[in-house]
Amino acid sequence: MTELRQGYGRQAMRPIFPMVAAILLAAAAFAGCTVSEVIAPEETALSVASLNVAESLLLDVGIVNFDDGVPEKNDPVKTGIYPEVRMAEARYIPYHLKNTMQGTGFWGAVRVIPSRYVFTDVTVSGVIKQSDGEFVALRVRVEDALGREWYEREYSMQTGIISYAEGRDRTQDPYQKVINDIANDLHAYAATLAPEDIRRMQQVSELRFFGDMVPGAFGEYLETDNKGMVSVVRLPAENDPMVDRLRQVRERDRLVIDTLNEHYANFYYGIALPYEGWRRTAREQSIQYRQAKRSAAMRALLGVVVVAGSMQIDTSGSHSRAKQATQFVGIDRGMRAIYEAWGMRSAANIHRENIRELSESFVSEAAPMVIQVEGESRRLTGTAESQYESWRKLLKEIYQSETGFSQEVELGTPARSAEPAG
Repeated sequence: MTELRQGYGRQAMRPIFPMVAAILLAAAAFAGCTVSEVIAPEETALSVASLNVAESLLLDVGIVNFDDGVPEKNDPVKTGIYPEVRMAEARYIPYHLKNTMQGTGFWGAVRVIPSRYVFTDVTVSGVIKQSDGEFVALRVRVEDALGREWYEREYSMQTGIISYAEGRDRTQDPYQKVINDIANDLHAYAATLAPEDIRRMQQVSELRFFGDMVPGAFGEYLETDNKGMVSVVRLPAENDPMVDRLRQVRERDRLVIDTLNEHYANFYYGIALPYEGWRRTAREQSIQYRQAKRSAAMRALLGVVVVAGSMQIDTSGSHSRAKQATQFVGIDRGMRAIYEAWGMRSAANIHRENIRELSESFVSEAAPMVIQVEGESRRLTGTAESQYESWRKLLKEIYQSETGFSQEVELGTPARSAEPAG
């Protein structure tokens, strides 16, 4: 009797063995495709000047607010990309890069600029390809005043548990590795430039400003070829009073940009805590979601195997009642495993919902502040971009009233040529 039971047990289990092997192989493959959580992320040491660099060799850098990288037909539930968060990141990351670069000693003034029509020696722009607290990927492009593209590269990293530890160095952002990589690459490229090349870039950025302010007088000092490369046709005399006056005007323009950078600073420091909290929680939710999804898939597959195996038990013949009972228990356990899997999927969806709610809360805390820039008893309000556009128009009015020079000029187009005589 004992031998018969053992034989029956072996026969009943035979159909299940291939399925169990298949599920184990699938589980191994599935586990291999998942991304494991890291404790300590990779780090990049920031290059810092060991000696003072001659001021004449220091290039000014303008960092444009990044493109948020939100797809045109974005579904946050599917992509995990929340536009309100990305818009804030597009302002936060450039300012952190500015702070990092300014501390290296390799650059002149490093500013976040509200427009590409701010004439500076080097311009940095970027696109946020990915940012969810755990992974970040940025595509960065660097150009200079001569129209040359230095390079366009993608930077990425995975944060770790200690990236958000309470006792960590607060000057180091969780994304600090990619920020340091960008700063180091910028310095490495600039270090290859000859002093005369640096001087030419500084001359061109100055002449582009002059030509924008007074195209009738300086529009022909520069020439742009069909590839967008800018070259100097001739230089103005150093004793030209108009040059001295325009340099003073440019200093006013830089002071306004510095004031707008205080606006960016208020935004940067204002959102620092909620933004870190969002990234930390979003990272945790992302990992929990991934683990729940993997566990749910495993439970669902195991449930299907148990149910399928139980259904194949032959309940006819001898010991039919025992076989039926075994089949019932197997099906019941398999269905419970499937139900548990669906419950875990629901929990994973709740994690996504929590991320969405955190994003909305983050935006309400990180709304940009309105500032006022006073010039000639007039105020500029609105976003930094609109303030700068209004300032440029006002700057031209101030220059015209103080010099007696008057000419109708279209706002915002750099390096225009002189208008032909009527």
